[in-house]
Amino acid sequence: MPSVQSYPFMPTILRLRNTSSSRPEQANSAVSGIGCQVSVVKNRMFGRKALIFAALFSTFVALSCSNETKASPTKTDVTVDPNLYKVEYPELFKLATVETRDLPTVLNANGSITPDVNQTIHVTSQGSGQVVDLKVRLGDYVKKRQVLLSIHSADLAGAFSDYQKAVADEHLSRKALDRTQLLYSHGAVAQKDLEQEEDAEEKSKVDVQNAEQRIRLLGADPDRPSSLIELRAPVSGTIVEQNISGFEGIKSLDNSPNLFTIADLTHVWVLCDVYENDLGKVHLGDASEIRLNAYPGKVYHGKIVDISRILDPNTRSAKVRVVLPNLDGSLRPGMFVVATFRSSKLQPRTVVPSTAVMRLQDQDWVFRKDGSQQFRRVQVQTLGENPDGMQEIQGGVKAGDEIVANALEFSSAVAEQNK
Repeated sequence: MPSVQSYPFMPTILRLRNTSSSRPEQANSAVSGIGCQVSVVKNRMFGRKALIFAALFSTFVALSCSNETKASPTKTDVTVDPNLYKVEYPELFKLATVETRDLPTVLNANGSITPDVNQTIHVTSQGSGQVVDLKVRLGDYVKKRQVLLSIHSADLAGAFSDYQKAVADEHLSRKALDRTQLLYSHGAVAQKDLEQEEDAEEKSKVDVQNAEQRIRLLGADPDRPSSLIELRAPVSGTIVEQNISGFEGIKSLDNSPNLFTIADLTHVWVLCDVYENDLGKVHLGDASEIRLNAYPGKVYHGKIVDISRILDPNTRSAKVRVVLPNLDGSLRPGMFVVATFRSSKLQPRTVVPSTAVMRLQDQDWVFRKDGSQQFRRVQVQTLGENPDGMQEIQGGVKAGDEIVANALEFSSAVAEQNK
């Protein structure tokens, strides 16, 4: 293999090195000429070492050309770190300082409106039979002693029959006692005969009382014989459940569900599911704010009155109860609610302006100042928003850090400059 000094293109390489450092335009033309010489040399060289030399030379030429290209500066540069942004004019973006405040613990929970079980009555019939007149429907408001339905009942007919027989037996016993007392006063009968009649009279009175009580229990009046049971409302309220329709048969009490459920809705319960991991954040007496989808912008205020001591094994949550007044009836059972619980005990919390937090890809971010012209995008966790427009956050920043006050404006400016 010939020595390097014998290659005809070697002087050209030396001239390129000198020229490229002083005159880039001449270096480019020289490179073009060298490319042609390289192709000729490749045709002439068949050895392995010659091919390696040609490859090294091509790499040298490429590196020499790349050094001549320089990136033009931009107003906003994204560094190798995707969360770090370099800004040429940082004074254009307003900054805010991260603060620490003593605030209550805030917890949001989902729930629903339910009737107060202490003001809920299940209505049943003591006698079996068939419905002949249904007077109310689900959702109706009823008053106390109002007739709900009429039932043709053989049980009531039998109860009147027993009552009438008991009354007849009592009349007969009473006459027998009066006759025995008259005879005893004249010495015609012994005292034991008088005592036997007195005992029979007392038993007859007991039978009459039992038969009368049975009629009243079935919902009828002993003085008005009838085979119709008029089922009446025991309390005033709204019918929130109905398990009977017209002309249906009603079974005996032991195997029949309740016919109606009447609830007093002047006060209702809000039952919320609080998960096991959050139970330590709620306490009896904590203030709550209730919001409903049905009434946007309206907030109901209440307090926690009960925390269930039993966890639901399926959801791993406990029921938290809030009682709300409902005099106008606007809160209806089954409505979906979102409750915000605020603890009475204050704890130090990190707060920033709400505008400083940006939601991106299901995560919350702030832009923290990280040097004179650099900002770092930091992930945080939002806990709750205060009425004064400050957002509680956790992680990522600490008190005293400076962040961009308007994260959306900063993000838009960065995206526009890097197009």
